[in-house]
Amino acid sequence: MKIDVFIPCFIDQFYPDTAFNFIKVLEKVGCTVNYNPEQTCCGQPAFNSGYWEEARTVALKFITDFSEANLVVSPSASCSGFIRNYYPELFNDDSFKSKAVLIGKKVVEFSDFLVNQLKVVDVGAEFNHKVTFHDSCAGLREYGIEEEPRKLLARVKGLELVEMDKRTTCCGFGGTFAAKFHNISTAMTEQKVENALKTGAEYIVSTEASCLLNMEAYIRKQQLPIKTVHLADILANGW
Repeated sequence: MKIDVFIPCFIDQFYPDTAFNFIKVLEKVGCTVNYNPEQTCCGQPAFNSGYWEEARTVALKFITDFSEANLVVSPSASCSGFIRNYYPELFNDDSFKSKAVLIGKKVVEFSDFLVNQLKVVDVGAEFNHKVTFHDSCAGLREYGIEEEPRKLLARVKGLELVEMDKRTTCCGFGGTFAAKFHNISTAMTEQKVENALKTGAEYIVSTEASCLLNMEAYIRKQQLPIKTVHLADILANGW
C-alpha cells in the first residue's frame, strides 16, 4: 500500500527518532511511504488558542501539501482527530469546505491504521519491560482509539502491560492549558505519574508524544524511576 505520512511538528522537533521508527514499522508491514518535506503543522495549537484565522492559514497549507495523497497516516491521534473533526468547521462558509471534509477522511492514526485497516497486530517487536499505557484525551475521546494500541502491545515479545488506576484521566497537558494553568496542570500530571508508578512499570507508553513530553518533563524534574516511550518506538524495537 502506498501511503503518505504526516509527522506532527512536536515530534519533528523533539522526538525525531520516533518519526523514523514510525516509518520503519510502516515499511516493515509492507507500506511504500512518501514523506513530503514541505509539511509543517496541522494548525491545532493556533485553533485551540482561539486563533482561528491563523489556524485556517496553516490548515490550507496542510490541505495543499497532501492534496495528492490517497491516505495520510500519522503517529498522533490528537492531530488526526483535529483534522478529521475541526477542519470542516474552519472552512464552513467557503469553497474549501469540501476539501477540508475530504482531507479528514484521508487521515488515519497509526495504531488504527495497523489494526483496523491492515489487520496487523504483530510486527515482530520485542521489548523486555513492564509498561503501563496512557490513553490521551484526544486519542480516547476525540479520535476514538482504546483497544488498538493494546492489541499491538499484547503481541510484543517480553512486554508486560499493567493498567494504572484512573487510566482515562488527563495527564494535564491539554496543549496551551499546561502553560496558561501551570499549577493545575502540574497537579494533574503528578496524579497521572503517581498512578503509573504504583503499577511498578518501567515505562509509560502512549500514542501521543505531546502527553509523553509533558509527563517526561515532570518525571525528570522529580527524578522519578520511570520513563516515557511512544508506541512506535516499542513496535520498532527488537528486529
